[in-house]
Amino acid sequence: MADAPPIHPLRQRMIEDMTLRGLNSASQKTYLRAVRACCTHTGRKPAELTAEDARSFLLHLQRQGLSIGSINSHATSLRFFMRVTLGASADMDRVPILKERRALPAILTPAEVARIIAAAPGLKYRTAISVTYGAGLRASETASLKVCHIDSSAMTLSIEQGKGRKDRKAKLSPQLLATLRAWWMAERPKLWLFPSRSGILNPISPRQLSRQFMHAVDAADIDKRGRRITLHTLRHSFATHLLDAGVDIRVIQVMLGHAKLETTSIYTQVSPKLMQAAQSPYDSLPSIDTPP
Repeated sequence: MADAPPIHPLRQRMIEDMTLRGLNSASQKTYLRAVRACCTHTGRKPAELTAEDARSFLLHLQRQGLSIGSINSHATSLRFFMRVTLGASADMDRVPILKERRALPAILTPAEVARIIAAAPGLKYRTAISVTYGAGLRASETASLKVCHIDSSAMTLSIEQGKGRKDRKAKLSPQLLATLRAWWMAERPKLWLFPSRSGILNPISPRQLSRQFMHAVDAADIDKRGRRITLHTLRHSFATHLLDAGVDIRVIQVMLGHAKLETTSIYTQVSPKLMQAAQSPYDSLPSIDTPP
């Protein structure tokens, strides 16, 4: 059997730089792909890349019609490679991070959430989608849940290495606990709460969970009305429904694991009950006599 080709020293150094700074394997692959794509476009070796090369590459991506988010992902990767791995921090302004238009998230009604859960294909995905909404989790957090993460005495779910590699506790409601118990009684998962179809030693992937969620959305005949609905919409809906129920936004911040309150504050803009409850100052004006 032939030996695997040796890894290039510069690639190895970049991997080490990313590992030292806590980037997960998915982010590392994204960064490496961006550097390779830039080299292919410019015809240069990685060690020869300059800020001007990165700028030219980003303009190329823009002309190709890539989204701002995708262009920024490439820009972040190239800035890291040149600033950290190559040690060339000059002219980084030539590799800009573009401003994205921040659209308000789509929100499902409680009735729509219930219909989606009911339409999910099988008990595993009904339970997984229920947990995603019921605890306000990200797709990766639901997929990474283990049986030992359920604490029925404290009524919490342990979220390990969530976004930003942070651990936190998520609320476990009585009804959600009953749903999880029914799932455990039916399948008796050993390690991962939602094991993969490939075997009990692997969890379901966030992509597979998201795919089954979209099948459930279609099966439930949810009227999107121009809304972009994804699995993450459940997390947005969870936060908005809590806000509608009168839960303090700082409590919601903790439940979602947001580092900054301003991140959570976006839900005040999509909560119809908050808007309806606010009294217009016009209604407090003294009565105005108008001419006949």
